[in-house]
Amino acid sequence: MGDAAGQISAFEPPPKPKRNKYALACSFLASMTSILLGYGADIGVMSGAILYIQKDLGITRTQKEVIMGILNVYSLLGSAAAGRTSDWIGRRYTIVFAGAIFFVGALLMGFATNYAFLMAGRFVAGVGVGYALMIAPVYTAEVSPAASRGFLTSFPEVFINFGILLGYVSNFAFSKLRLELGWRLMLGVGAIPSVFIALGVLAMPESPRWLVMQGRLGDAKHVLDRTSDSLAESKLRLAEIKEAAGIPQDCDDDVVGVSKKSHGEGVWRDLLFRPSPAVRHILLCAVGIHFFQQCTGIDSVVLYSPEIFKRAGIKDDTHQLLATMAVGFVKTLFILVATFLLDKIGRRPLLLSSMAGMILSLLGLAIGLTIIENSERRLIWAIALCLASVLSYVALFSIGMGPITWVYSSEIFPLRLRAQGCSIGVAANRVTSGALSMSFLSLTGAITIGGAFFLYTGLAVIALFFFYLLYPETQGRTLEEMDTLFGTFFRWRSTARALKENNDGTAVVSH
Repeated sequence: MGDAAGQISAFEPPPKPKRNKYALACSFLASMTSILLGYGADIGVMSGAILYIQKDLGITRTQKEVIMGILNVYSLLGSAAAGRTSDWIGRRYTIVFAGAIFFVGALLMGFATNYAFLMAGRFVAGVGVGYALMIAPVYTAEVSPAASRGFLTSFPEVFINFGILLGYVSNFAFSKLRLELGWRLMLGVGAIPSVFIALGVLAMPESPRWLVMQGRLGDAKHVLDRTSDSLAESKLRLAEIKEAAGIPQDCDDDVVGVSKKSHGEGVWRDLLFRPSPAVRHILLCAVGIHFFQQCTGIDSVVLYSPEIFKRAGIKDDTHQLLATMAVGFVKTLFILVATFLLDKIGRRPLLLSSMAGMILSLLGLAIGLTIIENSERRLIWAIALCLASVLSYVALFSIGMGPITWVYSSEIFPLRLRAQGCSIGVAANRVTSGALSMSFLSLTGAITIGGAFFLYTGLAVIALFFFYLLYPETQGRTLEEMDTLFGTFFRWRSTARALKENNDGTAVVSH
């Protein structure tokens, strides 16, 4: 009887290891750079500050559109440079560099005396944001154990939302000050978090994958031992990274010579000009998820919340800001829920259910705004429909589409292409966001505000089919397994089945 019990227990799954607190702390600190985008960049604080900038500087409707969205274009420079910079000086110091650039940009915006000065500040801050957006998910993915990578890599989106909420609270807090002082304080205090972020990051270790790329195996092993759930997992992760970097498995020296390819040479050729089928599929998925995250209207809703609520019938500035704060609270609350679901439910179910819910919310908002626009009297139910649709839209975005974009795109690229591959995804994200932010008011003028949201609804439907057909589940896969999982495009399901059977067969042999 005892032997039977022993045989049964031998087949029981091992107990789930506790979440690695050191990896958690590293991911937490690295992801705090995303506060910079949420607060000072253009999403949170700018949505309310623009009400007072318009009154103080007397800017036109077109200038308002440009100042709201131009930072996304400027951030392209940062995200394009961040890949090569992080391969050169390391992931950790790139995060510090991003904080330093944003610090200067926030001060310039806070001291702006005219529109041109404000644009200069937006330019500098935008470059810093581009760096931060690319590097935080990459560092977090590379330092995280596979079992909790979804949870930890969703941190950047958590902090973007926290930054947005801080921006909304700042708008409300400073809105009662003198006109010329209030908006400058809203923008200028964004410099404060960048100082603490840069100092905190210095306490973090370097990415183990970057250390291996530099031939520093001893340092990489030390970091992996601290960030893995077990020593066995640490050894497995090191072996996989060595294989990806082209270092022989029997090489155990603390410092080894590496080929020039490990320093970034030839990456763009392998990524864009002569990609393998797997890399082509990965690139399509990374660019696609970033494009659809933005073109389905999230920045239009978050950035122009006061404008949307005004068109919905909420006329008072203070009431608009309070409604906008509600958007920030809901968005932050649901992103926190999402962090705990990513590694339990998986990326794909959350992504698809999130997008389906967003379609219904966008449709409700489009219908509500169209009815209000064509009605001569105040319809309370239609105003309530618009408010409920906006809140449900940001909630559903935050529970899936928001965090999964950053998690998915940072975990699917092969090691050597990861930094530059992620920078392409961020570039697609920022270009799309900038295009929508700088055209929203013009679009609403051309096809009405209800028409704009009907357009976003149509794009969301296309996104749902795109994700369903092309995106395999990556939950629980090691970063080095992605090259096998991708490459068959619409036939990825058969590849995933074959990979599962192969893994199951390996597990049986090991028993």
